[in-house]
Amino acid sequence: MNLELLKKLSEVGGIPGREERVRAVVEAELSGLVDEQRVDALGNLLAIRHGSAPEGERKRIMLSAHMDEIGFIVKYIDDKGFLRVQNAGGFDARNLFARNVWVWAKEGDLPGVLNPSGRPVHIASQDERKKIPEMKEFSVDLGLSADQVRAKVRVGDPVTLRQEFSQVGQLLCGKDMDDRASVFVQLELLRALKGKPHLHDIYAVFSTQEEVGLRGATVAAYQVQPDIGLALDVTLAIDTPDVPDAEATTRAGKGVGIKVYDTSMISTRWLVDQLVELAEREKIPYQLEILMGGGTDGGAIQRSRGGVPTVTLSLPTRYIHTVVEAVHQDDLQAELDLLLAYLR
Repeated sequence: MNLELLKKLSEVGGIPGREERVRAVVEAELSGLVDEQRVDALGNLLAIRHGSAPEGERKRIMLSAHMDEIGFIVKYIDDKGFLRVQNAGGFDARNLFARNVWVWAKEGDLPGVLNPSGRPVHIASQDERKKIPEMKEFSVDLGLSADQVRAKVRVGDPVTLRQEFSQVGQLLCGKDMDDRASVFVQLELLRALKGKPHLHDIYAVFSTQEEVGLRGATVAAYQVQPDIGLALDVTLAIDTPDVPDAEATTRAGKGVGIKVYDTSMISTRWLVDQLVELAEREKIPYQLEILMGGGTDGGAIQRSRGGVPTVTLSLPTRYIHTVVEAVHQDDLQAELDLLLAYLR
């Protein structure tokens, strides 16, 4: 696997509605891999490979992996030059202390530090030390005067977290594995299919604005009008200390997740059964997944038009919605193998 590509995808920024830098990386990788590609009004990138079956017999299979990451938008500049921000996507505030960020200013990115307001631990009361701050209490320090900040930054500028990608044992760690790991798998899939026949048309969608309500995939599904939907996303791998086994959802390194249920969709049962049968026949490790909170592009695809048979394939991921999201390299391979087997 091209881990340099995964590193690049992990480290590039792109909050909901501002995915253009991620899309540029994807577009560069698509050269020679697809028959058509286009960008729609919401910024979705649609990459199309035509199947070998006669035109009237070809089905449309829509894949979707989202390009956006959770992040922030500047909403106010105070008299001291600190930036107040609006979150774009769901954060656990416990994971946001002392984070390096980039502010996408009009003349170039500015490095900043994100922290909650209030007293440092040395002079905080016992109650203050225990408190978990709300998002409205966080601000970004650019180390500039208020006049300098106002000259450079506008309300509405994106703010993205800053973190280097790293390999920790067999785990691949960084920000935005949700869902850049799936973007990576989708690109590797198209690369593996190059020069190899497949019967049906493949619409590989690199979608936008998933983290704020599956918006890009909704629009893309109406364009593609798929016969079958396959969303690619991450899921919780809570196989970490002090969590009961019954709450693990999936476990890192134990195979690709075949989703049965989440709060955005119930996967089409015959598709789940087909993928399970295929995984067992090809000896591809898999896990059946029930996620009690969260959704994927699959929910948008499934509910488009008159309804579409849809399933989501999930990458088990530790520490979701932090800057150290971690996927196991064996699970990446298992997902790629299962997709290749299915599409061939």
